[in-house]
Amino acid sequence: EIATKAIQEVSGVRLIGTAAHKAGVLSFVMTGIHPHDIGTIVDREGVAIRVGHHCAMPLMKRLKVPATARASFALYNTIEEIDVFVKSLRKAQEVFG
Repeated sequence: EIATKAIQEVSGVRLIGTAAHKAGVLSFVMTGIHPHDIGTIVDREGVAIRVGHHCAMPLMKRLKVPATARASFALYNTIEEIDVFVKSLRKAQEVFG
């Protein structure tokens, strides 16, 4: 929930999948930045995410997105790690904005 709220504060981010009781997985796209480019920038900032179709290519076609970026959070993640993640997304915006 903390990560969901934090990512929603980043302008240009659109969450894909917003079920009320979903797992700690955030699939998202960012305006003007391909998910593979997001992955490259956040990796350089020390954050590991997944990008691509995630074995859901028919869904991607239906949603009309080329791919998504996906961050996963669990009980062991800290608020500081969420802050680094959000900062890395803003870095991607700086690079591609």
